[in-house]
Amino acid sequence: MKHTASGVAWSGLSAPAHRLACWGLGLFPVLLWLAWQVFAAGLPVTSLVYLAGLAFVVLRMAQHYPHRAVGACNIVTTVRFMLVAVLCAGIGASVPLAPEVSWAVFGIAAVALSLDGVDGWLARRQALVSAFGARFDMEVDALLAAVLALLLFMDGRAGPELLVLGGARYVFVLASYVWPWLDTPLPASFRRKLVCVIQIAALAALALPVLPEAAGRVIALTASVLLVWSFAVDIRWLARRRCT
Repeated sequence: MKHTASGVAWSGLSAPAHRLACWGLGLFPVLLWLAWQVFAAGLPVTSLVYLAGLAFVVLRMAQHYPHRAVGACNIVTTVRFMLVAVLCAGIGASVPLAPEVSWAVFGIAAVALSLDGVDGWLARRQALVSAFGARFDMEVDALLAAVLALLLFMDGRAGPELLVLGGARYVFVLASYVWPWLDTPLPASFRRKLVCVIQIAALAALALPVLPEAAGRVIALTASVLLVWSFAVDIRWLARRRCT
């Protein structure tokens, strides 16, 4: 898909991509402040993740975004990405999560999750729906799950099921390079969206320092089973489509 946005800035970037870059760079000081307030460490990791991710998103928008306006939808998704990058500072800090840090991790994850439906609603309201925006939103969800799962796994909050919750999407993507039929576009699915919400909500809940260990294990196992089931449904649909 070629973009049709008018206006060129910054070595050929489309006008929406240029604006998104400005918004993203404007959020960078907020990112550093939040990361320092929560973790007091890990700024190189969080900076690298955010700036590299922002550069990639801006370039993809310049190539594939079909609208003239950047839209509040893409700005909200960028804010969500910034919050995920804040959590990456915890990986760089590599320290046990103190109770106050755990509460902060839960709060950041809850805000990122609550904004998940906002960007899509804004895109529909502003008539700015695009494949780029949907993919941007999906990848932020996947990264949020992966970062939360890694933080919790490092802190010993649950067992190997965390690897399922955080890595299932990336395993699926890697498998599509071996079996290209897995890369076929899937139809929209409420089931898939609901399981994604359950997945991230479960990971956020596991960050709560007041959650009993036994309850956390049940939550993690239940969410991981639902996630594997959802992927199995999609893989079965793709396999059937391949055979027809």
